[in-house]
Amino acid sequence: CAPPDAVVWPQAVGQVQELAALCYRCRVPMVPFGTGTGLEGGVNAVQGGVCFDLSRMDAIAELSLEDFTVAVEPGVTRKALNSHLRGTGLWFPVDPGADASLCGMAATGASGTNAVRYGTMRPNVLNLRVVLPDGRLLHTAGPGRQPRWALGGRAGPGGGRTGTCSPASRRKRAAGYDLTSLFVGSEGTLGFLTRATLRLHPLPEATAATIATFPSVRAAVACTVQVLQAAVPVARIGGCWSLALGPGGRGPVVGLSVASSHPEFLDEVMAGACSRFSGLELPVAATLLLELHGSRHGLAEQQQQAEEIVRLNGGSGLAWAEEVEERGRLWAMRHSAWYAALALRPGCQGYSTDVCVPISRLPDVVVETKRDLQDSGLTGPMVGHVGDGNFHCLLIFNPQDPAEAQRVHAFTQRLGRRALAAGGTCTGEHGVGLGKRALLLEELGQEGLDTLRSIKAALDPHNLMNPGKVL
Repeated sequence: CAPPDAVVWPQAVGQVQELAALCYRCRVPMVPFGTGTGLEGGVNAVQGGVCFDLSRMDAIAELSLEDFTVAVEPGVTRKALNSHLRGTGLWFPVDPGADASLCGMAATGASGTNAVRYGTMRPNVLNLRVVLPDGRLLHTAGPGRQPRWALGGRAGPGGGRTGTCSPASRRKRAAGYDLTSLFVGSEGTLGFLTRATLRLHPLPEATAATIATFPSVRAAVACTVQVLQAAVPVARIGGCWSLALGPGGRGPVVGLSVASSHPEFLDEVMAGACSRFSGLELPVAATLLLELHGSRHGLAEQQQQAEEIVRLNGGSGLAWAEEVEERGRLWAMRHSAWYAALALRPGCQGYSTDVCVPISRLPDVVVETKRDLQDSGLTGPMVGHVGDGNFHCLLIFNPQDPAEAQRVHAFTQRLGRRALAAGGTCTGEHGVGLGKRALLLEELGQEGLDTLRSIKAALDPHNLMNPGKVL
């Protein structure tokens, strides 16, 4: 990790502007920091400079229950927002696993377990207040485009106002370039995201989750595709495909969890590690975890639909969990996969990388990746989202062994190119950061990369915002 030369903790947007303007005049690099949960080195100060720790800007403002929107500052995390929304009947569903900063999630274009139904960060960000590198303030959808309560509005649940909102809180627009989408996924290279206006969603009336086992990975993926084609309102499709390979590694076991948008493969070693962390008995077979959201009346029909599709694909072992505690145990197992992977080789470190491919190519790419891990002699548990073709490799290695570290690097480059050859992308969630800049050129081509550089030069001509990342 490359440390900055100095760290500042602004508490208001005006302070961010003043500090940015000072750094700009003095040509000092600037690195935004939220909670530090990114996985591609995005907060490393590779050229020194000043780290802007925005965690003390933690206001939640302009909650509109009628317009399903809220504005948050960088210090507000996903869990903090949903705690604030308790009792309103609304929630923010994008869940990358970590309790990340919401503005940081916007900066990296985060996604996660609920993406199948609720989308990624990109469609859920409506406006951004950005401090540009020279200290100017930009509202990507225009100033005042967030909902504002008119005087006399009545108080709503959770302390919000439910009075008349300004017309500014419209749900669609066709005015000019989409600047909001430009900054979502910009990884701190274009400016500081100091407030995000987010789209909220109604809490489902009823939720049910189930685990089904299949004779093969291909059958589990086919089941997932058919569930989506049948328009069963699946909220999450995911799990962990963990292949603990390398010395002593054994044959793969597949776990796919539709409740999290992650298909997850587990070999017997990884299944044992997850069992120790979660206390759950994991099946030694291709396993699919589905979570459905809907009305109490409609849920029974949806469950029946899902059961029929599972059986058509040779699946078995369906048992629905509807209580919060039962479903929580399933997701605790999923979220502990990183720690379970580290436990495979105590004293070693982990590096997580991700790719995304068309669902039709997912089984082949996963099998090829498994073979590559075996041939490389690497320990590489995988977690992934079967519903959107996104999966992650958790590479556990000894950093004191240069040869193994080099094998990890070479493997990640081959994995990215394998995804590109399958018509996918070198990263579905984590971002480019430091490690995937060469792959970005291969994905976009020279003209695409030159266009990104032109945008960067227009907004940050001195290359001061998070230099060395993405481009």
